[in-house]
Amino acid sequence: MVIAHEVSMLLAESCDKSVADIQAAALLGKTFEQIATLEQRERFISWLDRRAKREPLQHIVGHAPFRFLDLKVGPGVFIPRPETELIIDESLDFIRRQKIESPRIVDLCAGSGALGLSAAQEIPTSTVWAVEISRDAYAYATMNAQQLGIDNYQLLCGDATDPQTLDELDASIDIVMSNPPYIPEKDIPQQIEAREFDPQLALYGASLDGMRIPREIIKRAYALLKTGGLLLMEHDWKQGDDTREFAQAVGFSTAYTRQDFAGKDRFLCVTK
Repeated sequence: MVIAHEVSMLLAESCDKSVADIQAAALLGKTFEQIATLEQRERFISWLDRRAKREPLQHIVGHAPFRFLDLKVGPGVFIPRPETELIIDESLDFIRRQKIESPRIVDLCAGSGALGLSAAQEIPTSTVWAVEISRDAYAYATMNAQQLGIDNYQLLCGDATDPQTLDELDASIDIVMSNPPYIPEKDIPQQIEAREFDPQLALYGASLDGMRIPREIIKRAYALLKTGGLLLMEHDWKQGDDTREFAQAVGFSTAYTRQDFAGKDRFLCVTK
């Protein structure tokens, strides 16, 4: 079922107008034919049919919001979720507390570029490196970086878990942020939009418990960070204890878990 808000969004997008414009036209009593041209109406009906088949709204319109950004997305790239924005909040708090004037930041498993590009935009004095293994996702992140015109952001297509990836930066980074694949292989997402349309490479953590890739990210982050540096990593709500324990076994000193908007364990926060 397509909810009313999504109908308004699809109509607005198909007409190259804002939702407010569509709502204002409806309040003035304008008909569908008066609001949209024939081409726009046909596009809207086609989009509505795609959404009714559970294709993600963001894929249909070709972009997704993330904090202050509007990112290009589509098949082959993970759609950024609102809760992931909390990683940027934690990063900003850490930078203020530590009084870091020119933070050096690495985004591992960059996807569309949401985290790294947000950091680069919101912290103009920062230098941000990002790594993404999927060529499809890398292409979207590249387009997003070019569209934003951010010059303090560098993107690499490579394996974020490989010890040689960005090894020239080892022991020099202030913050590593990551939203890696972490879903346990046995936990198939119930939401059709995620199960059928998000790339599996971006979902599953490559083991029954979903922890193989997160563990490798924790190890890579430890090598990248300087003493006192911070790792912020999203994880499955059942992985809070495991991620903290593994991080401390690797050598991180302090560890805590931050909850998401639903109050579930979602983010590993550890300092070296």
